[in-house]
Amino acid sequence: MFKNIVFGLALISFIACGSKPRVSLDEEALQLKPSAQHEVIAAEVANLLENYSYKKVPMTDSLSRIVFANLLKSMDQGRNYLLQSDIDDFKQFENTISQDFRKGDLSAPFYIFNLYSQRYLEAMEYALTQVDVPHDFDMDEKYVAYREKLPYFKDETEWKDQWRKRVKYDLLNLRLTSTDKDSVDVEKHKETLRKRYKNLVSQAKQTNSNDAFQLVMTALTDAVDPHTTYYNPSFAQAFNESMSNTFEGIGARLSMENEMVTIKEIIAGGPAFKDKSLNVDDRIIGVAQGEGEFEDIIGWRLDAAVAKIKGPKNTIVRLKVIPAGQELTAQPKVVALKRDKIVIEEESAQKEIKQVKGDDGKTYKVGLIKLPKFYIEFEAYRRGDPNYKSTTRDVRLILDTLRQENVDAVVLDLRNNGGGSLQEAIELTGLFIDKGPVVQVRDVRNRVDVESDKDAGVAWDGPFGVLINRFSASASEIFAGAIQDYGRGVVLGTQSYGKGTVQSAIDMSRFISATNKLLLKAKGLDKDPDTPNGAPEFGQINITMGKFYRVTGSSTQHKGVVPDITFPTQYTAEKFGESSEPSALPWDQIKSSSFTAVADLTNLKDQLKEIHESRMEKSPEYAYLLEDIEEFQKLDSIQEISLNQNKLKEERAKTREKNRARINKGLELRGLPLWKEGEPQPKTDFDFILDESLSVMTDYIRLGQTKLAKK
Repeated sequence: MFKNIVFGLALISFIACGSKPRVSLDEEALQLKPSAQHEVIAAEVANLLENYSYKKVPMTDSLSRIVFANLLKSMDQGRNYLLQSDIDDFKQFENTISQDFRKGDLSAPFYIFNLYSQRYLEAMEYALTQVDVPHDFDMDEKYVAYREKLPYFKDETEWKDQWRKRVKYDLLNLRLTSTDKDSVDVEKHKETLRKRYKNLVSQAKQTNSNDAFQLVMTALTDAVDPHTTYYNPSFAQAFNESMSNTFEGIGARLSMENEMVTIKEIIAGGPAFKDKSLNVDDRIIGVAQGEGEFEDIIGWRLDAAVAKIKGPKNTIVRLKVIPAGQELTAQPKVVALKRDKIVIEEESAQKEIKQVKGDDGKTYKVGLIKLPKFYIEFEAYRRGDPNYKSTTRDVRLILDTLRQENVDAVVLDLRNNGGGSLQEAIELTGLFIDKGPVVQVRDVRNRVDVESDKDAGVAWDGPFGVLINRFSASASEIFAGAIQDYGRGVVLGTQSYGKGTVQSAIDMSRFISATNKLLLKAKGLDKDPDTPNGAPEFGQINITMGKFYRVTGSSTQHKGVVPDITFPTQYTAEKFGESSEPSALPWDQIKSSSFTAVADLTNLKDQLKEIHESRMEKSPEYAYLLEDIEEFQKLDSIQEISLNQNKLKEERAKTREKNRARINKGLELRGLPLWKEGEPQPKTDFDFILDESLSVMTDYIRLGQTKLAKK
């Protein structure tokens, strides 16, 4: 549907519109400036948001105020850097910032970002001066680390006092968290802080105009719609790899430590894993493509270094490596690897068989499928690659295995699954229902398309449960809603996120005019040296182009999916989920599609609910869960930290004992050994909601739910 709209757009854009920028940015080396490419992209994004997105929001002074607030929040949400005088200065742009996007004028937001960056560096430099200042740890004073609910600093004196306290707190924290031997080693603590602050300064100085541009564009798109997002080329590539659960490279996870790229994990099955030449904590100091020259990457930004190491499948990359544990002066070794496609297995569908004892004393086998997101290797799918990876393919194979294992029921765990591919949500639903509509989509022209499962038959016809929580969103809600509406299974958990909008991911080069591309090329500005291989040249916009509705016609927007069997949660609708987003679209309803329910589970669900609630009344673990929720909700107030050593030590001892008692109560409920003083903290990843949901499934089986007829 959206494809026709995109191809129908006649967009006219022109470079650097000729108008004078609102702010003249200084020529100093540390002042970041938007590139000509940034200006072109900004104007086109504004055009899309005003004229072609689902909401069609005009660039007005009211929108500007929201963009302005978003920008300040994204930079200094904790209010630890900017002064009130800075905010007063910025207010000259408060009513005009969105209108400037139309002209591609980014001077005002870049001015704001530059001043914030200056304040950040000043804070770090001042913190370094306070490391060696004598601090009185017997003095009674408080430190507030997160100041979002407090005013901005009224002057430099107040700002400096905050950073004096920050350094004092960091030193005190090192004292209290060190071993007895190191707790009095003041010089060691000071050196630790110096390294920490200097590292933060080094990282801040590597910030470039692409970073600023990404932050600025996010402030704009979030003001229009919480799910419309512009991604610069690097972010676009990362997003697309995340959606496919694959990437092409050497198969290692990297981090930056002491300005060197350091290997933190070798991914099983990848080139680095098979070659066995690299190890965790090896440091990569140089990169060469094939037989080309080595580039020294010490001190590079991590994303720039990663862009050199990754690359297309079957190409050769050579790495100059200092092995873990060796001095920097050691002779580096050279490792040549052939890049390959890497599958991120831990983010793919995974299965487990649970042995669950029912209230009738019998033990049932329940197949548990955990699905972190709805993924599809879209480029491979589009090329017609028969081996493309997708959610539906993986889950179908898992269901085949579970059938062979003779499980009595299946539960699909969609907790914290934020969504993904709409196509996969539809096809996955088809594994559990016969042919029929799955979701309705209304586009920008108010047309409604009914998206259906067209394949006859099902992959699982037995008792089925879907587990959701407040962070199950979008595609998860489409799937859970369809299962509920068809009467195909029972939905358990807490109310879902409430994201009922559809985004299309579009390469921005489709909207940049040929004239602009030629002008950028003529000026040598068409290629950004920081753009990774294979990334969209002008970035990508994930833009809201529709709204989806359940087969009944009800939107999931704001309301989400309400489970049949509900559990309490600490994540309230006022603070978490779509209903907490100021720019979110409202809930509404359209006409129901024509569908035939598999079964009417109303009576069964009522019985399951009654049994569940009866079990909860007698469950000490349920009471424990309610206590946890109550404790969580107390954390919303401003947290003041004592900088008096004895008082903070005492507070932490009380907190530690409270935590120990809490953990021991949970261990005791499960008949496990208690956590004693001096012992390492035991593993406590208990999942009461999952355990009770599995118990509900045994009730489901026991109540004799008839299987679907195989088609």
